[in-house]
Amino acid sequence: MKVIRSIFEMQEAAFAVKRAGRRVALVPTMGALHEGHVALIHKAREQGAAVVVSVYVNPTQFGPKEDFTKYPRDLEVDCQICMREQVDAVFAPSDEEMYPGGLWLAEGSGSIQTAVPTAIRGLQYSTMVEEDVLSKSLEGDRRPGHFRGVCTVVAKLFHVVQPDVAVFGEKDYQQLKVIQRMIRDLCFPIQILPVPTIREKDGLAMSSRNKYLTPGDRAQATVLWKALNIARDMFSQGERNAHRIETIMMRTVELAPAARLDYVQIADPETLEPRSEAKPGDVVLIAARVGKTRLIDNIRL
Repeated sequence: MKVIRSIFEMQEAAFAVKRAGRRVALVPTMGALHEGHVALIHKAREQGAAVVVSVYVNPTQFGPKEDFTKYPRDLEVDCQICMREQVDAVFAPSDEEMYPGGLWLAEGSGSIQTAVPTAIRGLQYSTMVEEDVLSKSLEGDRRPGHFRGVCTVVAKLFHVVQPDVAVFGEKDYQQLKVIQRMIRDLCFPIQILPVPTIREKDGLAMSSRNKYLTPGDRAQATVLWKALNIARDMFSQGERNAHRIETIMMRTVELAPAARLDYVQIADPETLEPRSEAKPGDVVLIAARVGKTRLIDNIRL
């Protein structure tokens, strides 16, 4: 397994794979790999392609008061997992490699300002990619600039790794739909493969941020899964009024002392428009802080 740090080397490796007649499958990650990521790698390997896992904590998708600096990073452990799962290459670039010239971001659009010598400050990185419809609600409303950073880094990874297929988890459902829209609108010749959410035994969706949870908060974090299951049960029993379902979900979250609800919403699975009447196939999305940790989750009805 190769660990590649430079864009040039990654592009050369991708082109070599394609010249040999193989496809490339990309699994984009921010590291701190867990069994949810492993499921993505397995999906990529099923394609019979050379599998590339990117490990990069992207600064432009974090807000000024978010957890960029403390986000868990352990490239050595990530590489061990990738080697175990027979990944062909890990692409682990630096900020300087991904954002040449440094970042000077407006308030609310990111979390870092990289120092750039005055003499070359005019050459700072200045090109971003933005989806303008699906990214405005839910996470986009609560985290201004987040999806702008996501679209930018994913578009860059697509150009660098040259994948034929890319694998994304359904846990970040809105992100999945935004990326699918970007693929369509910008004509990337890439197939997006979704993978269902991988859960702990008690239902908590696997996430790198689960490492932040204290033991007490971890016990209460399952309230998101409980609320989602209540929505599913109400729907299966014939309830179609989205407001009534969402209200019961809210009350369920309120029973956990450490949890503070951010939002619950029943939405169209493609447009993410909120529903007044729930329909089969709709997505139920929830976000809450448990202690100091913000968690998101979803299910399909």
